[in-house]
Formats: sequence, structure tokens, C-alpha cells
Amino acid sequence: MSSRDPLREAAETMRAVRDRCVWSQEIDHRALVPYLVEESAEVIEAVETGDRAELREELGDLLWQVLFHAEIASRDADDPFDIDDVARVLTEKMVRRHPHVFAGATANTPEEVLVHWNAAKAAEKRERTSVLDGVSAHMPSLALAQKLLGRAAQVGVGAARIGGAPETPRDAPMLERPTDSRPRSEADLGDALLALVAEGREHGWDAERALRERLRTLQADVRAAEAEAPAGL
Repeated sequence: MSSRDPLREAAETMRAVRDRCVWSQEIDHRALVPYLVEESAEVIEAVETGDRAELREELGDLLWQVLFHAEIASRDADDPFDIDDVARVLTEKMVRRHPHVFAGATANTPEEVLVHWNAAKAAEKRERTSVLDGVSAHMPSLALAQKLLGRAAQVGVGAARIGGAPETPRDAPMLERPTDSRPRSEADLGDALLALVAEGREHGWDAERALRERLRTLQADVRAAEAEAPAGL
């Protein structure tokens, strides 16, 4: 049985690929982004379908993207860093954010863990001036809406009522959507979607996952209809 570190071996394999593969030599961080998005989506698919073998493979593909970016970064002329630097920064961050594990603090509930996490994160990000800092605009839109609603709630801000009515009081539901209202424009549709995200958040539901799961059901229905259709149609 090999005594070699599999992660180190993977990093060395990545280095060899970068050295000897002409395609890999030409690629840069920006050009890799679509592959990172695709591999992340395939990990999510494996998690949500419960396919363990697929999950193991897709996590490897996602790890390859991390190794690839780190190898590109290691050759930067102005600000190089490698996978060891990435791992070192990650370890230091996780130790800081888990004082109940590494520093003698106490956390007996998930809520108490979150308090420690947020306090450590706030200390790390002192330069941030808004709760919106650090929220990526590249998140999927529904996930972004849910994230922004959560951040807004931290400062007592509720989303505006649909139709331009005044903002809801802090102790009221974040959005109220008239039951007889139907979107009549793209802006109305955006308001309706935001209202649904807020309603889901009140129940603790994940809007992005809910939509993905319903889309999988739709895809299954389409395939079933295709299978039942007469040949040639």
C-alpha cells in the first residue's frame, strides 16, 4: 500500500499537466471560471440525487479546479501563491472561527456556534462597511435574493411591499403579496419572486433547492412523456 499523500500526489499531477499540456499552459483564471461553475453544479447534482459514487468523482473534479487555480497562481510574477498557501490560510481561518473547538470557548447549540463564527468573521473583515459586503453578485439569482434578504434582516430592513406600498414594519412579514395579484411586467415578476423567497425564508425553506428539485421533476415528466409518445412524433 502506498504511503504517499494522495493530496500531494494530486498537486504534483496538476503541476505536471500545467508543465506538459499545451492547453493547460494557455488557460488562465478567467478562462477556468466556466469549468468551475460546471463542476460545482455537478457536485450539487450528486448531493441532491444521493449518488455516492458520483459524489466522490465530482468532488475530485471540483478539487482539480482548486488545484488548477492554485497552480496558475503559483506562477504569477507579481503575487504568487500555491496550494500550500491556500491550505494554510484555510486552516488558520477555520481555527479562528471555531474557538469552541480550538480555544476553550463554549458552544452547546448550533446558534451559539453561529455567534462565535460571526464574531470571528466580523473581526477578520473589519474593513467592511456594509452587511452587503462580501455577497457575490455572481450567485444564482434566487440564492442571491435569499442571501440579501438575510443580510437585510440583520439591520432591520424589510423588502418593500409589492406595488410600491410602504415598507413593512420590522415585526411584520417581510413581504405581503395580494392573492389576486398577477405579474403584468418583468418588474412585477421580480417582485413576485422576491415575495416567494421571503415567504420561503420565513418557513426555513431553501428557494434555490426548491426550484432545482421541481425542475428535476419537470425533466422527469418530459422524459416520461417522450418515452410514451408514438415513434416518429
